Formats: sequence, C-alpha cells, structure tokens
Amino acid sequence: MTNDWLHPHAGTAAVLVTVAAVKGSVPREPGAKMLVRAGDFDGTIGGGHLEHRALDIARAMLQLGEARRFERFPLGPSLGQCCGGVAWLAFERMEVEQMDILRARRHQDTWRLVALDGASEWTLLDEAGRHLAGAVTTPALAAQGDTRVVEGEGGRRWLLDAILAPRDHLMLFGAGHVGAAIVRALAPLPCRVTWVDERDDLFPSDIPANVTVEATDTPEALVEKAAPGTSFLVMTHSHALDLRLCHAILSRSRSDSCKDWFGLIGSSTKRSQFEARLRERGIDAARIDDMVCPVGLPGIEGKAPAVIAASVAAQLLSVWEAAHHPEEQPELS
Repeated sequence: MTNDWLHPHAGTAAVLVTVAAVKGSVPREPGAKMLVRAGDFDGTIGGGHLEHRALDIARAMLQLGEARRFERFPLGPSLGQCCGGVAWLAFERMEVEQMDILRARRHQDTWRLVALDGASEWTLLDEAGRHLAGAVTTPALAAQGDTRVVEGEGGRRWLLDAILAPRDHLMLFGAGHVGAAIVRALAPLPCRVTWVDERDDLFPSDIPANVTVEATDTPEALVEKAAPGTSFLVMTHSHALDLRLCHAILSRSRSDSCKDWFGLIGSSTKRSQFEARLRERGIDAARIDDMVCPVGLPGIEGKAPAVIAASVAAQLLSVWEAAHHPEEQPELS
C-alpha cells in the first residue's frame, strides 16, 4: 500500500480518513487513507460517492473543530455504488506531532492506536510494540497484523492501524536520463529506491520521498550489504562498471525463498558479451540466467527515457506482485 497521504503540509489543519473495516465488495482495503484539508487532499479511499461523502464529512469536521467520527457506509443502499459492500471509516483531526513522526518513519513500520469512542486518544508504536508518542493510557494491544478495529477494556473500540514501510526495494545504479526517469516513475508507487552513482552532481535537488541517494565510488559494497530479496537495476555510464556490478550481484548467495531480481539495461548483443565475460569470471550458467537483459516489458520498443521507465516500472510491479503472491501468479523473469 502506498503512503501517498504523507506529503508535507506544515501547519495545515487536516482530517485523516482511514478505511477501518470492510464487508463484501468495496473500493479499497482496510488501511487505505486520505488526508483532507480545507482546499485539497492527499491519498484516496477509492473515489466515487464514498470518497466524495468522506471529503464532505472531513471538511465539516474542520469547520466545526470536531475531533473524531466513526461511521458505517453501506455502499449500495446509501451511496448507489455498484460494488455494494459496507465500509467503516474512521475520521480524526490529525495533530502536527503525529504527522511529523509518521513522515519521519515512512521507511519504518509504525502502528497507531486510535480511540474510536470515549476520550480522544492516540498512541504510536514501533515495530516491536514500544511506545513512540501519544497517550500512555492506551491499552496494551499487540502491534501486529493489518489495520483493523479491536476491542479494549470495557468494550471500548480502537483502530489498530498499520502504517507499514514499503516491502519492495530497488537498488538502482546510474543517475543518467533513464535512471532519473525510472526514479520519477516509481515515486508514487509503494516501493523504496536506493539510487546509486559516483557522480554526486547528477542527482537532482528534488528527490522523491521514497528515494535514498548514495553517492559512492564503491557501489559493490552496497550490493554486498543489501538485504535478501532486493531488486537490482544496473544502468551506469560505464560498461566496465556495469560488468563489475553484474559480477557482484550474481555472486550473492541465492535463496529460492527470497530471490533477488536483477535487470541490466542493454541490447541482446550486450547480454551476449556480458554472459561470456561473467563466465570467464567464474559465474555459473544458472546464475547468469537470472540476469534480465534487455529490461522492460516485451513489445515495448521505444527508446525514450520515459518510455523505458514506464516499461521497467510495470515489469518491476509484476515481479513484486508475483513475489508477494507466488501461489496466484506464474513465475516471471
């Protein structure tokens, strides 16, 4: 799930709308959010009449100074949406302290406990269930699982809300035109990107929130330290550096349960040349077969950076979806 509602709007009053629970067919899953201000909003709970109604409620709360609501919406009878399920929405006036912490922790898992009835209270917990901020009187509910409504002492209801860091991580080597286009294409998507190049001056001043820049002349060290399951994409300015990175990536230990994906930009000719050189350096054929080159979806032949970026972004999404649901999808390259 993308955390696109976490854009900074310092000092602007806002209401956070969260899909707390669902029954039947609904536009979005529990945990989907939008942050509503008087004149605009970030994120989405699925569009349509449900979202328009939620916007009206949130803005009325801002005008009235209301702190919280929890409402049930039958999508068919009350809103005329064809999906026909039921959604429960939590509305809460967001405090600056909470938003600042959530933005700072967007690459870390955080759980929120928000009172749905009784006194207005909230608490932030880290991945181990330790208190980060907010009321210390909230019940000791385990910080685990997905967003859901839970019951505390005396039947009091709480929203246990999982704000999870993106699980998919791309390590992108190369800050040229295509690399920059891929970073822009991935900016709104639920992933993390480590963007690597030795030429610090090539990185733009405006870096997307899901991107970490690494300016280094020893990129192989980043490959060695990367977590299992990292995706690698190599497209530097130098074929010699590309080859060194290929060797480092294919030399990593391979686990069928947590397989790295590795793409190399280039033509079929470049692939043939690199295959021969990698064999000379002791990489076995099975590992070389794991190298995806050329990259991008078959049938998309455009060479413009934006076209390549769109194709590669779609390919990565397919790979990541297959990794999350291996029982539902065929194996992809």
